[in-house]
Amino acid sequence: MARVGSIKSSDEEFKMRVGVLTGGGDCPGLNAVIRAVVRKGVKTHGFDFVGYRDGWKGPLEGLTMELGIAQCRGILPRGGTILGSSRTNPFKIDGGVESIKDNLAKDGVDAPGRDRR
Repeated sequence: MARVGSIKSSDEEFKMRVGVLTGGGDCPGLNAVIRAVVRKGVKTHGFDFVGYRDGWKGPLEGLTMELGIAQCRGILPRGGTILGSSRTNPFKIDGGVESIKDNLAKDGVDAPGRDRR
């Protein structure tokens, strides 16, 4: 059963944790997308976010950064992406996909998100 947002029950509150990465080459507007996703997710749905550094290299090697509204302030005029990017392909690395699954679980990520270029 998929759980979305901050769900309250009589026993506990579930808070969705979303992983965000930007993979492939740089393109204009990635910081705007990151900012919009984080602001909407936090303010409207109560989500927590973790940013994965340097594209798929981040979840592959456990390279993370805190990603909240404070970290997204002032990023619109900056070029590139605050998360960094790379052309790492986890499918071309032995054990790459399994390593990513393990790191997502270790980081408590409920929903991996990525740019959909």
